[in-house]
Amino acid sequence: MAELTIRPVDTRSEQKRFIRLPWRIYRDDPCWMPPLVMSQEELLNFRPHPFYERSKARSFIASRGGVDVGRITGIVNAGHVERYGENRGFFGFFECDDDAAAARGLFGAARDWLHAEGMTSIRGPANPSLNYECGLLIEGFDTPPFFMMTHNRPWYGRLVEENGFGKIEDMYAFWGETGMLSSLDAKLGSMIQGVKERFGVTVRPLDRSRFDEEVRMFLDIYNSSLGGTWGFVPLSSGEVKHMAESLKHLIVPELAMVAEVGGKPIGTVFCLLDYNPRIKAINGRLFPFGFVRLLWNKKGIKRMRAISTNVVPEYQAWGVGLVLMGALVKPVIDWGMKEVEFSWVLESNHLSKRTLERGGALVTKKYRMYQDDPPAPAV
Repeated sequence: MAELTIRPVDTRSEQKRFIRLPWRIYRDDPCWMPPLVMSQEELLNFRPHPFYERSKARSFIASRGGVDVGRITGIVNAGHVERYGENRGFFGFFECDDDAAAARGLFGAARDWLHAEGMTSIRGPANPSLNYECGLLIEGFDTPPFFMMTHNRPWYGRLVEENGFGKIEDMYAFWGETGMLSSLDAKLGSMIQGVKERFGVTVRPLDRSRFDEEVRMFLDIYNSSLGGTWGFVPLSSGEVKHMAESLKHLIVPELAMVAEVGGKPIGTVFCLLDYNPRIKAINGRLFPFGFVRLLWNKKGIKRMRAISTNVVPEYQAWGVGLVLMGALVKPVIDWGMKEVEFSWVLESNHLSKRTLERGGALVTKKYRMYQDDPPAPAV
């Protein structure tokens, strides 16, 4: 085989090669969806992004015989180190041909850099954190991903495991046809009504007249609600501002619900339309006309992803999440939505898994987070 080289990504030309590599790896995979190039540049720190105001990353690219065959990014997430008190680095943005030597070289380069930064163990994939795209697809390769969910070649799991990584947590994507919503069992309906009456919970859609403020409120509740969730690190104030600016073009107000008690927001659920087919049509390029093509006639999109149902801690035992999901039924049907994906759901989130299973949703994809900690000694 031709000689393999692994080098850090330093120049603008190398950054472009790093970003363009997936177009070659997935050229014959109809399920792959190209990323939005500008967003990738930000998340990789090739353009400014508030995640990197405290954190840092180093990207590497593998070439064989003048052809780029793989890539990886090592990430020091300062928020994770601070929150969990552990020197754990992350890997992300991993792509590779079915080339064991290239994968070994890439993981070796990322490990060396992370160890030099003081990290003693590694988890991933995170692109660049669990608040963005994360997880390696290990089941469900035969259908395209929904918006902001990952897709990869089937051999990636083997390459990761061959480099000393083992499973730490799985995440599920639940899928359902909207016709299932009308057949939810009567017990769920009575439970929802009981919660509303007992605790005085009311539900409203996002307020268009205060759109920017409302999006910020959604993200603030997201931050405050997930403190006990595996691996969670709150978005920084800069990330909240940046994400709010990005989401305000994508969120459909009638598909975003707020639960209140006494006029105080205590929980939210928001969905995003599946923009992936349109991103594929513009080949990941927003300019000069891609932005218009992405956002025109949103009513024509009939698939959506229910991204997050969040309830502030003091109300989490009330069943507010059920109330929020129940409130989505009518607007989703009125929209004419055909399919909904609930993703992602941690395998350790037993309540959400049971609720979705009871509603008839099916697990169609499984994603995995890996880490390279040595196994605990046998007792």
